[in-house]
Amino acid sequence: MGTPFTVSRPKPRWSEQNPLDWWEGTRTALFKLREQFPNEFAQIRGIGLSGQMHGAVLLDSSDKVLRPAILWNDMRSDKECTELYERAPNLHAIAGNLAMPGFTAPKLLWAAHNEPDIFRQTACVLLPKDYLRMHLTGTKVSDPSDAAGTLWLDVARRDWSDELLAACDMTRQQMPALAEGSEPSGTLLPEVAREFGLREDVIVAAGGGDNAASAVGIGATDPGDGFLSLGTSGVLCVIGDRFRPNPASAVHAFCHAIPDRWHQMSVVLSAASCLRWVCKLTSTDEPTLLAEIEALPANVLSSAPLFLPHLSGERTPHNDPYAQGVFFGMTHATDRALLGYSVLEGVTLSLTDELDVLESAGTQARALSMLGGGARSAYWAQMFADAFDTPTRTHGGGETGAALGAARLGWLAAGGGPVTVLTKPAIKQEFLPDAERHEALR
Repeated sequence: MGTPFTVSRPKPRWSEQNPLDWWEGTRTALFKLREQFPNEFAQIRGIGLSGQMHGAVLLDSSDKVLRPAILWNDMRSDKECTELYERAPNLHAIAGNLAMPGFTAPKLLWAAHNEPDIFRQTACVLLPKDYLRMHLTGTKVSDPSDAAGTLWLDVARRDWSDELLAACDMTRQQMPALAEGSEPSGTLLPEVAREFGLREDVIVAAGGGDNAASAVGIGATDPGDGFLSLGTSGVLCVIGDRFRPNPASAVHAFCHAIPDRWHQMSVVLSAASCLRWVCKLTSTDEPTLLAEIEALPANVLSSAPLFLPHLSGERTPHNDPYAQGVFFGMTHATDRALLGYSVLEGVTLSLTDELDVLESAGTQARALSMLGGGARSAYWAQMFADAFDTPTRTHGGGETGAALGAARLGWLAAGGGPVTVLTKPAIKQEFLPDAERHEALR
């Protein structure tokens, strides 16, 4: 049950939100749930949390928000990334990731340089979901899967790194406590329980970052399990049983939201958002454009322009916040349907680059579950299977992967058994790769 939020962009390449809006949106959603499902709502015993990663919520000593949260897709701190390498030469070995403007640590270096008064007042830095936890439980806690996206975590040890914190002139005292995503992080504050009509002993799980929670929701918990999420950004995630960094190719090596598991993840910053963009550009909607694309004869596809989907810069494998989108090879014969096909193909091949770099680090995907809005297109799902040479699968309700994963983490924290909770959902449709089409796309 969603509540819409607005993103503020006060300057080019900036992206911010007011954290209090998240809490008000959460309250609105909970009230709606209680109204629509009163009996089920009253039986809640555990709550799980998930949310966008990397966002920096800066709090003073009285837990007051000092400035709008700087979000994951904010690109202002590219110079600070270079500075972080100079300050922390062991960054790759400890954090397992490149310094990118989207991560949290460079944001704090930026604040130290550009908003020194705010930096001096910063008593605690919370990630978005953990700010909601503070309102629910009064505790300041995070989990390793989300904390791995800060560049302050020793990802192999699943604990804060004093060395990386010191590189940002920060200390462990400014960090929340850590608990595994399936462990309790506290119970509801009495006043919160009364407001929502819930029991005070409702347990709130530590939870997970959005992609780790999506993996839990889709049942991706064993080595080789993986998923492809097609939302605003595109995420390719494969589970492993050990820390396997590959920062040279801009692959993310993060902790999973369950103990003794890690995942490798690669990200393109624009995925299904590219399809929305070309619909706006050509004055149509997604169902209409997808129907036109699917009606294209196979013999015209090779004449489609090439599309680079870097509308918001790029992460894997280029790590270039200044990368830009391109249509190349248009002619008078290029129509709306061919532009739409080019967008699907360009995003697909960009994510194929991601699979290549994951495999170069020794990670193999047996099959990939598809999540997000883009997963609703069978045509696109088949294209991914062909390009990846890997079966892809859709599941009923796949767009709720992170929400389902958060609920499962809440269930585990409230005493549920992993065998019962961490199941794989039924396969709605499976798409097997076509060898001829694979060769053409490659």
